[in-house]
Amino acid sequence: QVVESGGGLVHTGGSLRLSCVVSVSNFDYYAIGWFRQAPGQEREGVSCISSSDAAHILIDSVKGRFSISRDNAKNTVYLQMNSLKPEDTAVYYCAADIDAEICAYYSGSYYWSVIKDDYDYWGQGTQVTVSS
Repeated sequence: QVVESGGGLVHTGGSLRLSCVVSVSNFDYYAIGWFRQAPGQEREGVSCISSSDAAHILIDSVKGRFSISRDNAKNTVYLQMNSLKPEDTAVYYCAADIDAEICAYYSGSYYWSVIKDDYDYWGQGTQVTVSS
Protein backbone atom coordinates (compact mmCIF):
# COMPACT_ATOMS: atom_id res chain seq x y z
CA GLN A 1 0.00 0.00 0.00
CA VAL A 2 3.02 2.28 0.20
CA VAL A 3 5.27 2.66 -2.83
CA GLU A 4 8.35 4.86 -2.98
CA SER A 5 10.02 5.99 -6.18
CA GLY A 6 12.49 8.55 -7.43
CA GLY A 7 15.73 7.20 -6.06
CA GLY A 8 18.87 6.93 -8.14
CA LEU A 9 22.53 7.77 -8.52
CA VAL A 10 23.60 11.42 -8.47
CA HIS A 11 26.80 13.35 -7.95
CA THR A 12 27.48 15.48 -4.92
CA GLY A 13 25.40 18.63 -5.12
CA GLY A 14 22.73 17.01 -7.23
CA SER A 15 19.01 16.74 -6.59
CA LEU A 16 16.38 14.05 -6.44
CA ARG A 17 12.69 14.09 -5.66
CA LEU A 18 11.32 11.03 -3.92
CA SER A 19 7.65 10.18 -4.14
CA CYS A 20 5.56 8.14 -1.75
CA VAL A 21 2.16 6.93 -2.91
CA VAL A 22 -0.14 5.56 -0.23
CA SER A 23 -3.09 3.51 -1.42
CA VAL A 24 -5.75 4.35 1.14
CA SER A 25 -9.16 5.93 0.75
CA ASN A 26 -8.66 8.60 3.41
CA PHE A 27 -5.12 9.69 2.67
CA ASP A 28 -5.68 13.21 4.00
CA TYR A 29 -5.96 11.74 7.51
CA TYR A 30 -2.51 10.16 7.35
CA ALA A 31 0.76 11.51 8.62
CA ILE A 32 3.75 10.46 6.56
CA GLY A 33 7.33 9.94 7.58
CA TRP A 34 10.50 9.50 5.57
CA PHE A 35 13.27 7.35 6.99
CA ARG A 36 16.62 6.19 5.68
CA GLN A 37 19.04 3.41 6.40
CA ALA A 38 22.64 3.37 5.30
CA PRO A 39 24.66 0.13 5.18
CA GLY A 40 25.65 -0.96 8.66
CA GLN A 41 23.63 1.77 10.32
CA GLU A 42 20.30 1.94 12.05
CA ARG A 43 17.27 3.37 10.35
CA GLU A 44 16.84 7.06 11.12
CA GLY A 45 13.98 9.45 10.69
CA VAL A 46 14.58 12.13 8.07
CA SER A 47 11.33 14.05 7.81
CA CYS A 48 7.64 13.94 8.46
CA ILE A 49 4.54 15.80 7.38
CA SER A 50 1.36 15.95 9.40
CA SER A 51 -2.07 15.06 8.08
CA SER A 52 -3.07 18.72 8.36
CA ASP A 53 0.07 19.84 6.49
CA ALA A 54 0.79 22.16 9.41
CA ALA A 55 3.92 20.31 10.49
CA HIS A 56 6.91 19.82 8.21
CA ILE A 57 9.69 18.38 10.32
CA LEU A 58 13.25 17.78 9.14
CA ILE A 59 16.29 16.53 10.99
CA ASP A 60 19.10 19.04 11.42
CA SER A 61 21.44 17.37 8.93
CA VAL A 62 19.02 17.95 6.03
CA LYS A 63 17.52 21.31 6.97
CA GLY A 64 18.02 23.85 4.21
CA ARG A 65 18.55 21.06 1.66
CA PHE A 66 15.46 18.84 1.88
CA SER A 67 11.80 19.74 1.91
CA ILE A 68 8.64 17.70 2.29
CA SER A 69 5.24 18.29 0.76
CA ARG A 70 2.00 16.45 0.08
CA ASP A 71 -0.61 16.31 -2.65
CA ASN A 72 -3.74 14.77 -1.18
CA ALA A 73 -5.43 14.60 -4.59
CA LYS A 74 -2.69 12.20 -5.66
CA ASN A 75 -2.26 10.35 -2.33
CA THR A 76 1.37 11.35 -2.57
CA VAL A 77 4.07 12.84 -0.38
CA TYR A 78 7.27 14.19 -1.87
CA LEU A 79 10.73 14.55 -0.42
CA GLN A 80 12.69 17.08 -2.43
CA MET A 81 16.40 16.58 -1.85
CA ASN A 82 18.83 19.24 -3.01
CA SER A 83 22.58 19.73 -2.49
CA LEU A 84 22.97 16.02 -1.89
CA LYS A 85 26.02 14.75 -0.07
CA PRO A 86 27.65 11.31 0.00
CA GLU A 87 26.42 10.90 3.59
CA ASP A 88 22.86 11.04 2.27
CA THR A 89 23.43 7.69 0.58
CA ALA A 90 20.90 5.21 1.95
CA VAL A 91 17.73 3.33 1.25
CA TYR A 92 14.88 5.75 1.83
CA TYR A 93 11.62 4.45 3.24
CA CYS A 94 8.22 6.01 3.50
CA ALA A 95 5.83 5.19 6.32
CA ALA A 96 2.21 6.15 6.92
CA ASP A 97 0.01 6.30 9.98
CA ILE A 98 -3.46 7.60 10.68
CA ASP A 99 -2.58 8.74 14.20
CA ALA A 100 -2.48 12.52 14.00
CA GLU A 101 -0.07 12.74 16.94
CA ILE A 102 2.66 10.80 15.17
CA CYS A 103 3.68 13.99 13.39
CA ALA A 104 2.08 17.16 14.60
CA TYR A 105 2.41 20.80 15.52
CA TYR A 106 0.34 22.25 18.33
CA SER A 107 0.74 24.59 21.23
CA GLY A 108 3.91 25.93 19.67
CA SER A 109 5.74 22.59 19.64
CA TYR A 110 6.48 19.86 17.14
CA TYR A 111 5.87 16.19 17.86
CA TRP A 112 7.24 13.33 15.81
CA SER A 113 7.54 9.62 16.49
CA VAL A 114 10.38 7.79 14.77
CA ILE A 115 9.46 4.44 16.31
CA LYS A 116 9.00 1.94 13.51
CA ASP A 117 6.14 0.07 15.17
CA ASP A 118 4.13 3.28 15.51
CA TYR A 119 3.49 3.33 11.76
CA ASP A 120 0.73 1.30 10.12
CA TYR A 121 2.31 0.98 6.69
CA TRP A 122 5.83 0.88 5.28
CA GLY A 123 7.12 0.86 1.76
CA GLN A 124 9.90 -1.30 0.36
CA GLY A 125 12.33 1.58 0.01
CA THR A 126 14.15 3.33 -2.80
CA GLN A 127 17.93 3.53 -3.10
CA VAL A 128 19.62 6.90 -3.13
CA THR A 129 23.33 6.93 -3.94
CA VAL A 130 25.38 10.11 -3.94
CA SER A 131 28.84 9.84 -5.46
CA SER A 132 31.69 12.11 -4.42
